[in-house]
Amino acid sequence: MGSSTPSFRLLFLADTHLGFDHPVRPRVERRRRGPDFLENFRRVLTAAVEQQVDLVLHGGDLFFRSKVPAAIVDTVYSELLEFAGHGIPLVIVPGNHERSRLPTSLFLQHPSIHVFDAPRTFTFELGGARVAIGGFPSVRRDVRDGFRKVVAATGLDDTTADTRLLCMHQTVEGASVGPRGYTFRDGHDVIRQRDLPTSCDAVLAGHIHRHQIIEVARDGSRSMPVVYPGSTERTSFAEAAETKGYCRLEFERSTEGVWRLARTGFVALPARPMVTVEVPTEMTPAGVTRLLNGVVRDVPPDAIVRFVTSGEVSPALRREFSAARLSRSLPTTLNIHFGSGFFDRPRRESTS
Repeated sequence: MGSSTPSFRLLFLADTHLGFDHPVRPRVERRRRGPDFLENFRRVLTAAVEQQVDLVLHGGDLFFRSKVPAAIVDTVYSELLEFAGHGIPLVIVPGNHERSRLPTSLFLQHPSIHVFDAPRTFTFELGGARVAIGGFPSVRRDVRDGFRKVVAATGLDDTTADTRLLCMHQTVEGASVGPRGYTFRDGHDVIRQRDLPTSCDAVLAGHIHRHQIIEVARDGSRSMPVVYPGSTERTSFAEAAETKGYCRLEFERSTEGVWRLARTGFVALPARPMVTVEVPTEMTPAGVTRLLNGVVRDVPPDAIVRFVTSGEVSPALRREFSAARLSRSLPTTLNIHFGSGFFDRPRRESTS
């Protein structure tokens, strides 16, 4: 690209889920995943400063739930405040995990921090373009039927701008998730592609944790991208094979004076490997020892390990996987999880 071409650059991230597995006063000393989430969040903000982007957008679920310990909120908002000091505008959409509103704080009053606490549109002068970004807090019920109304309430269509973007935390028809690639088509929480505003040059969305771009057909040869950056960390074993990261978007003005999204790039972030270990229900104590030795030998030392079983686990086998036993047998650098039902008590036989 020639240096004379007018352009601006955005950095787009979402679903950081800060505070996940990050207790302030842990009752058990073991490795936690919370610092991984926070460190990737910091990596993105650092990249935005180093690359001197024009604006940063967060597509929702900044926090992992609505009630987060005050110490975690203060840590996150301190990061935002430090970033805002660089003069780069930051726009945030409250997500569904936050119940559509961020924890209140004077930190959010910084002039460079903009939060969609209600349907609204923010405008910015970026690289010679007037950019309008409409958005609204996550709609947690029946967004399908009310979507057009909530978009209208943002005022985006009525805002004079060179380019318009819609930023939200919702599911759009055609988005896919999970190891089998389940695709959303219908449902009260799925937005129809045909209902997306035609005035937008792109929709930037959080909520779907897999990075993907959905090209929505428009009249003529032009399509509109719906960009999901995905989450910045793996939040469940359903995401074990997914690469996590954020997006860089570059807009350019054509020789005809029309602004368009010219380039979209995905930047991968570090994510620890997730490994599932199948435990046979008939294992002997010696077999458990061999299994754990195999984990030490074959599994990356910083992995997140999940033990699962396809059958009912006996009390004797559950005792072999006690916290004391695992702490003696496995590296402290691992995170250990158990599949659903592993520690459930056996069902009693009916006597009726």
